[in-house]
Amino acid sequence: MMRPFFLLATVLACIFAQNVAQAEDFGLASPFADHMVLQRDLPLAIWGHGQPGEKVEVTLGKNKSEGKIDENGNWLVHLPPTPAGGPLVLSAKSGDHQILCNDVLLGEVWICSGQSNMQMGYNGIPAIKDLAEKAKQLPIRCLRVTQDVAFQPQRDCQCTWIVGPGSSAVATAFAYDLQQTLDVPVAVIETCWGSSSIEGWMPRSLAEQLPHFRAKLEEFDTKDHDRVAKLIDEAANGKRWKREDNIYLRTRPNILYNAMLYPLAPMTVRGMVWYQGESNTHSLESMDQYGETLTVWTNFLRKKFDNPDFQMLAVMLPRFGRIIGTSPTKDIESPKAHSWAWFRESQSRILKLPGTGIANTIDLGQLSNIHPTDKRPIGQRLARIAKNLLLPGSVEASGPVLESLKIDGSTAIVTLAHAKGLKTTDGNDPIGFWIAGKDHDWKPAQAKIDGNTVRLTNPEVPKPEAVRYAFAAFPQVNLINGDDLPAVPFRTDSDQP
Repeated sequence: MMRPFFLLATVLACIFAQNVAQAEDFGLASPFADHMVLQRDLPLAIWGHGQPGEKVEVTLGKNKSEGKIDENGNWLVHLPPTPAGGPLVLSAKSGDHQILCNDVLLGEVWICSGQSNMQMGYNGIPAIKDLAEKAKQLPIRCLRVTQDVAFQPQRDCQCTWIVGPGSSAVATAFAYDLQQTLDVPVAVIETCWGSSSIEGWMPRSLAEQLPHFRAKLEEFDTKDHDRVAKLIDEAANGKRWKREDNIYLRTRPNILYNAMLYPLAPMTVRGMVWYQGESNTHSLESMDQYGETLTVWTNFLRKKFDNPDFQMLAVMLPRFGRIIGTSPTKDIESPKAHSWAWFRESQSRILKLPGTGIANTIDLGQLSNIHPTDKRPIGQRLARIAKNLLLPGSVEASGPVLESLKIDGSTAIVTLAHAKGLKTTDGNDPIGFWIAGKDHDWKPAQAKIDGNTVRLTNPEVPKPEAVRYAFAAFPQVNLINGDDLPAVPFRTDSDQP
């Protein structure tokens, strides 16, 4: 007997196919409109809908490509790579229909997605508010996607091109810094929603690889379907969702992906800036699962956007004084606590994939505010990573990173990479290091910088075996390199929490 999950998935797939087959008049996909920015130096995917069997001709400047609308009313053509510049006009023709998109620029295009810390605006952040004013005079633009949900993948989404910055503090800071460092047009696509989990942005197909996601979908199909259907119907009839209904919808699996991410593919973009994770930190199990989920999802996005070099830049969750209930201690500076330290480590698994990076935020954050306002450095660090991936070695993009650990008697010697000019922010000895012996009873270490190494001791640990650095909910840190980038949290032990 077919299980409910597969039955619903099959029904939705059939409905979607029927909707696509009912082609409308000739048109471009949602992301294509006046004032847009297209990705420079990569083959450009341009797509839309129209009457089956009709020919399509697309031109951009001197480049032209032709295609044919398939039996489902869909068409897709590719234009050759085009260097940064503009403005140009994009023309799409089919039969007697022609669509012109004016004021088109070529530059760097990035999706900026996640939950509330990506959605958070800049009006309360003077440094980024000032950048936003400057950005209005620069070739910086934003495609803002309207928050929405859907049971099945949607052909179109509601989105608007803005000449200038969007509303996200992190996306605006990133766009500004990237434009300044590369001197080309930059666009960010803001598609984000507070409280959303990573599972909300994932397709049903990933249930085959991720059993926990499969379980979430089966629960959704069993318990949530009728309520979600009612709320979607109310919105279609002009009724605004109540706050509790809004929160409920954005925390369900899959339905954000269908409405706010699927319609953007296969748009040619450089990659994604992903600032999300707070909603996946409720337990040690969910934090541990995250690294695998993020990796699987990134590989999916690379296929979905038809770009094996699709870059994924994650923002590390910053310091925050939350300790989960299973913790043996409530000390927010202790490496023994069950805290976001374990989530940050899980996030780092994405670095095993090429073309990825994580913006280190271990020196940022606020003790009791899950929406910290110190977003300015995040944009700078993301732009450094993006530039270094594009032009390897052009800029230092990382703070000091663990390279090796050596034990010399009672001293643990940590060797760091990306440690040129190793120093502290206050001129004092480094803080945030902990060492332990065979019993793994962690003690704070006295630390001394020696070139690109840090020497660690504690009289209570005569035979050290392991080191943890900044591995806590809210660690005190001061170690940076010559580019003022903070050292990356690490641990050398393999203990489980």
